[in-house]
Amino acid sequence: METQCQRVKLNDGHFIPILGFGTYAPEEVPKSEALEVTKFAIEVGFRHIDCAHAYRNEEQVGQAIRSKIADGTVKREDIFYTSKLWSTCLQPELVQSALEKSLKNLQLDYVDLYLIHTPVPLKVGNFDGSLLFTTLPSQALEKCKDAGLTKSIGVSNFNHKQLERILNKPGLKYKPVCNQVECHPYLNQSKLLGFCKSHDIVLVAYGALGSQRLSKWVNPNYPILLEDPVLCAIAKKHKQTPALVALRYQIQRGVVVLAKSYNRKRIKENMQVFDFELTPEDMKTIDGINRNMRYYEFLPIIDHPEYPYSEEY
Repeated sequence: METQCQRVKLNDGHFIPILGFGTYAPEEVPKSEALEVTKFAIEVGFRHIDCAHAYRNEEQVGQAIRSKIADGTVKREDIFYTSKLWSTCLQPELVQSALEKSLKNLQLDYVDLYLIHTPVPLKVGNFDGSLLFTTLPSQALEKCKDAGLTKSIGVSNFNHKQLERILNKPGLKYKPVCNQVECHPYLNQSKLLGFCKSHDIVLVAYGALGSQRLSKWVNPNYPILLEDPVLCAIAKKHKQTPALVALRYQIQRGVVVLAKSYNRKRIKENMQVFDFELTPEDMKTIDGINRNMRYYEFLPIIDHPEYPYSEEY
């Protein structure tokens, strides 16, 4: 089954591939690896590439996309590329120049999706408690869409109350098409998913396979998702890996899921998510291992008044 057929319609009429390739890597990974693994991901069938200014590798990821266009593997319109506005650029007057900087690094004419990376405004090197959510630049993002710099706009790491504030904003021209959040069987986000579906907003899952142990952002004491006995038993039954089961779980819930790996064997393996289906009983069993457990707690910003995880969902 071709991934190009597995797409979800967004509320602005565009389509997003339901499986995406995540490009974040820790600082110690050479930036040149982002170039090589993104090229490889496109070669094995990924058409949805998720990146961000904050990942500091858009230049390499853009180079990978352009090289695969140049050699005829894909056309630009085959690729769905996501970038994100970092929290130090949330003042409305900074938004378009931030997106233009990403486009310059990418050497692309437009992105397919531009997200507000977090609802927490930051100063360079610190958080800015005086710059609160009411100033979030939804209108500035709308102008970027109208200017053709991005086809769709959305948000990331928002709770339902923060989403409601955008949806209820006077003069709103475009609803966010998606909310990209941590989501996996230990944090299945069922309430947030229900809220998003009721407003025709797609949930996009990052951290879908658990997490790398990044001490600054992640609680290192939490259990490893892919070692969970329930996932392992279902994987064994289907002759698949626990990672593929975790990815398939999201797809069958209608969640767009990002698979992040710099391991070529696993990148190729993740494309097999379309080769099998989980039964309704499997889905219910996986629902049952939810712990509302967050790997990405974003501890450096936990005291900010707009910290999104103070709410239940």
